[in-house]
Amino acid sequence: MASTQPPLQFLSPAWFSIVMGLCGLSLAWLRATPLMGEVTRPIAIAFGGLAALAFLALAGASAVRLQRHPDAWRDDRAHPVRHTFLATMPVSLVLLATVAVGLTGAGALANALWWAGSLGQLGVTLWVVSRWWNGNRAGGLQWPVVTPALIIPVVGNVLAPLAGVTLGHADWAAAQFGIGVLFWPLVLALLVVRIAVQGLWPERLMPSVFILVAPPAVIGLSALQLGAPPVLGWMLWGMALFSFLWAATLAKRIVAQAFTIAHWGLSFPMAALAGLTLQLATPGGLLAVLGPMLLALTSLVVFGLGMGTVRGLRQGTLLAPEPVAMIQPVSAPT
Repeated sequence: MASTQPPLQFLSPAWFSIVMGLCGLSLAWLRATPLMGEVTRPIAIAFGGLAALAFLALAGASAVRLQRHPDAWRDDRAHPVRHTFLATMPVSLVLLATVAVGLTGAGALANALWWAGSLGQLGVTLWVVSRWWNGNRAGGLQWPVVTPALIIPVVGNVLAPLAGVTLGHADWAAAQFGIGVLFWPLVLALLVVRIAVQGLWPERLMPSVFILVAPPAVIGLSALQLGAPPVLGWMLWGMALFSFLWAATLAKRIVAQAFTIAHWGLSFPMAALAGLTLQLATPGGLLAVLGPMLLALTSLVVFGLGMGTVRGLRQGTLLAPEPVAMIQPVSAPT
C-alpha cells in the first residue's frame, strides 16, 4: 500500500547502490574488451552514462530532501542499518571516477571525482567506526548494526586503487586500500558471530548477503592494479567465487521477498566478481568461458532490478516507510 507521506522523505542514501551497480557493470563490460572485442565498449559506455545520470538525479533529489526533510537525514544517520549506506555516496564518486578513467583516461574531472570520493569514503569510515566506542549505548556497535551492509563504509576503501593508480595517486590509494583490507576480516568475523548469537539479519535485508562477494573481488582487482602477482588475484577470485556460491544458497529466500531498494545489493558484488573473472581470463582458459557467463548473468540481474525499480516507483511501494521489524533480529532457520 502506498504511503500518503511525501515520497522524497524516504529517498535514503541506499538508493545510491543503483549507481554502484551500474558503474560495476560498466567496468565489467570494459574488462571484457580484451576477450570479447571492441563490441563491449559501447555497452560499457551506455551503462557508465546511465550511472552518471542516476547519480546526478539522486544527488539533486537528495539535496532537496536535505532541505525539505532534515529530520529524515537525521533519522538515517541514527538508524542502526541505514547509517551504513551513507558510504554509497562517496563510493559512487570513486566508481564514477574509475569508469571515467577506463573510458576516457586520466583527466581533471576523473581526478576531482576520485579525490572527493576517496576523502569522503575515508571520512565516512572514520565516522562509522568512531560510533563503535559507544558500546551498548545508542549508536554503538550492537548486533542490529552488524549486517553485510556494514562492509560498504568499513571495507569500501579497497576501491581506491582502481582509478587512483592511473590518476597518479598510487601511494595514497595503497594506504587507503590497506584500511579496507584491515577491516574486511573483522567485519566478516562479526557477521559470523552475529549469526551464531542472534541469528540472521531481518528477511528484508536478506539481499545484502551478496555484499559478502564484493570485498574479495574488489581486493583482487585493486591488488592487481597495485602490481600484485597474478597468483594473489587467483586466490581472491576463489574467495569471491565461494562467497557468491555461499550467498546463492539463500537465493530462494531473496526472490521470495517483495522488491525493495535492498535488492540492488546484488548488482555491484556480482559485477565485481564478473570483472575479476574477466581480468584473469585468458583465451581458451576456463575463465574465458565463465567470465562472459557471469557478465551475462549480472547484466540480466541488473536489467531485472531496473524493471523492478521502475515498477516500484510507479506503484509507490519503494519510496515508503519501512516496517519497524526491519531492524529486529530473527532466528536462524532450523
